[in-house]
Amino acid sequence: MTPETQKQLGIRPATADKLAKLHIKSLWDLALHLPLRYEDETRLTPLADVQAGQAAQVEVVVEHAEVQYRPRRQLVVKTTDAADARRVLFLRFLHFYPNQLQQMAEGQTLRVLGEVKHGFYGLEMIHPKVRSAEGAMAESLTPVYPTVNGLSQPTLRRLIRTALALLPPEDSLPPAVLAPLQLPPLAECLQLLHAPPPSLRLSEVHSGALPAWQRLKFDELLAQQLSMRLARAQRHSGRAPRLQGNGSLSSRLCAQLPFALTAAQERVLAEIRHDLAQVHPMHRLLQGDVGSGKTIVAALAAIVALEAGFQVAVMAPTEILAEQHYLKFTQWLTPLGIAPVWLSGSLRKKAKDSAKAALAEGLTPLAVGTHALFQDDVVFHNLGLVIVDEQHRFGVAQRLALKNKGAEVHQLMMSATPIPRTLAMSFFADLDVSVIDTLPPGRTPIKTKLVNQARRQEVEGFVRHTVAQGRQVYWVCPLIEESEALQLQTAVDTHAHLQSVFPDLRVGLVHGRMKAAEKAQVMQEFVSGSLHILVATTVIEVGVDVPNASLMVIEHAERMGLSQLHQLRGRVGRGAAASTCVLLFEEPLSELAKTRLKVIYEHSDGFEIARQDLNIRGPGEFLGARQSGAPMLRFAHLEEDLYLLEAARQLAPQLIEQQPQVVEQHLQRWLSGREGYLGV
Repeated sequence: MTPETQKQLGIRPATADKLAKLHIKSLWDLALHLPLRYEDETRLTPLADVQAGQAAQVEVVVEHAEVQYRPRRQLVVKTTDAADARRVLFLRFLHFYPNQLQQMAEGQTLRVLGEVKHGFYGLEMIHPKVRSAEGAMAESLTPVYPTVNGLSQPTLRRLIRTALALLPPEDSLPPAVLAPLQLPPLAECLQLLHAPPPSLRLSEVHSGALPAWQRLKFDELLAQQLSMRLARAQRHSGRAPRLQGNGSLSSRLCAQLPFALTAAQERVLAEIRHDLAQVHPMHRLLQGDVGSGKTIVAALAAIVALEAGFQVAVMAPTEILAEQHYLKFTQWLTPLGIAPVWLSGSLRKKAKDSAKAALAEGLTPLAVGTHALFQDDVVFHNLGLVIVDEQHRFGVAQRLALKNKGAEVHQLMMSATPIPRTLAMSFFADLDVSVIDTLPPGRTPIKTKLVNQARRQEVEGFVRHTVAQGRQVYWVCPLIEESEALQLQTAVDTHAHLQSVFPDLRVGLVHGRMKAAEKAQVMQEFVSGSLHILVATTVIEVGVDVPNASLMVIEHAERMGLSQLHQLRGRVGRGAAASTCVLLFEEPLSELAKTRLKVIYEHSDGFEIARQDLNIRGPGEFLGARQSGAPMLRFAHLEEDLYLLEAARQLAPQLIEQQPQVVEQHLQRWLSGREGYLGV
C-alpha cells in the first residue's frame, strides 16, 4: 500500500501490513473486500419468538451474574426479557475480562446478539455480542469480514466506509455495456453489499441472484477475459525463433516405434509444428486423458526444436514422473545419437555440475528434470522449447523462471487432468488448446469396483487370481507412515501384510521418501515383470506405463480426490487384458466421499469426471489456487454464471479494440497489477 493511500485511510504501516495479508493494497481492494456474512442488529426479537439454533438480537435485563469454576472457569449471567420478565436467557462467557463482569451489573439493560441454544438451565447464548440498550439501533445489516489477527471488525468496517467515500462515483463500464444485461451501477452495488438495508432478508443478501452480486460477478469475469486476451496479444507481439526441422530425426524416430500414431496424435502434432514455425512464442496446452499418448507427441515436438539447432527443457512436478520421462526420452532418442541429460534436486553435486556445464556450453541439446531445471545457476546455451508436464501442479513463478531461461521460448504444457469447457473458456482463454481425444488401439475398458474394507480378504483372493493369470498388480496406499489423526493403512504396513499373505510372490514397495536409485530399481523390476505386486503411495499417479499390470487396488479411496483416483485408475488398462480397479473404502462415508465414489464408479471419461470435479470443488481448488498465481474467481461460479461468462467473452475483444481506456481502468480496479502472472 502506498504512503499516500495510508494517509488517505489514516492508518499506520503496521495496519497496512495486516491488510496486505488479506491482499488489500489499494482503495479498490478495500471496496471489493466483501463480507463473509451479516448480523442483523436492526431489530429486536422478543424472547418468546426466539428459536434454538437461530441468531437473534434481544433486549434483556441482568438479574444475576457470577463467575463459576465448575466444570471450568466461566462467567454465567442470568437475564430476563426487558418486556417480559417471565422469559429467561442465560449468557455464558468462557473467556472474559474484569470489565465485562462490571458491564453485567444487576439491573443493567443490555442488547445481546448471538445464536440461541438449549443449555443446562434453559435457553442460552455463548459469547454473544453485548451492547448497552441506550445506543441507537443499527440502520443496516452489520457486515462480518474475513480478517487476520490484530485487525478487528470495527477497524475493517471503518476503513471500508472510508474507501467507499473516497472512490470516484463514476462507473468503470459505460451504460451501453450494462443496459443489455440489466446490471446496476457498481457504486450502488458496493454500498448495498457492504451495508444492506433491513428490508432485505439475510437469505436474499447472500443470494447470488441479487442484481448487486450479478454486477460484481460480471465485472470479475470481464476483468479475467480482458487480462487473458491482452496476455495473448502481448505474446503474439513477441519474437521467438522459428523452429523448423528437416524431418530427418522425426522420420527415424517414427520408424523405430513399435506402434503407429493415432489420427488424434497426428492432428495435435501438426498443430504444435505449425506453432513452432511462427515468429511469436507458442503457448499451447496439450490435453489428453490418461494413457492417450501425450509423451510421444511431446518427444516429436522436442525433435523439431532439436532439428532446428535449439535446446529443449522437459520439466515434471515429481521426481518419479520426471524420471519416467527421462527413461522414455532416452529410449527413443539415444538411437538417434541424442543423449538427454538428467537434472534433479537429489542428484549428487558432481553429476549436477557436469549436467549444468553441458547445458551452458550447448554440449547436450535436451534436459529432463524437476524444478531443479529453473534454479538460478542453471544456464542454457540456446533454449528454444520448454515442455511442462502436469503444468497446473507448478507454481506460476516456477513456470515463469523456466520460461525466462531463454529470451523468448516456445512453451508446450501437458495435462492429463482434462479441463472442462467452462474452465477452458475462463482460465485458459490465453492458451491454444490441443486435445488427444482418442486412446491408442488395443486398450481395454477398465472395470471399476467399490468394495468395503470389511471384504478385504476377497480382494486379496482376486489379487491371487490375477497373478495366477500371469498379470501384475498395483496396491496403492495414501500415506507412508502411521498417522494417528487419520488412522490410514500405510504403504509400509501393507507391504509387510501382503508379503505375509503371499509368501510365494514377489511384493515390491515404492514411495516418495526413497532414494531416486532405489525407486528406479523397484520400478524397473516391476516393468520387467520380476515383481508380481507393487505397493506404492500416490507417487505412481502419473507417468508409469506397465502394459502387463491389469489390477489396481486403492486403499481408502474415500480420502482421495476425483482427479487423483482417475489418474491412478489409468495406470492399468494399458494392455490387451481386461483390467479392474478396486476402490477400497471405509465407513462411515461423508456426503462428499459418497459423491466422489459415485462419480468415479459411473464415469470413465476424464472430461466428464473433470466437469463433476469442478462442480464439487470449484475452480480454485480444481486448478490448485495456491499454486496458479492467477487470480481465482471470488464471486462468479463458472457453471451457474455461464451466461455472464459468455457475455464477458463477447464484450472483451470489443472493448480492447474500441475503448482501451475503459479496459485499463477496469483491470486496474480488479487486478491491481497482478496481470503479469497471467501469461505463464
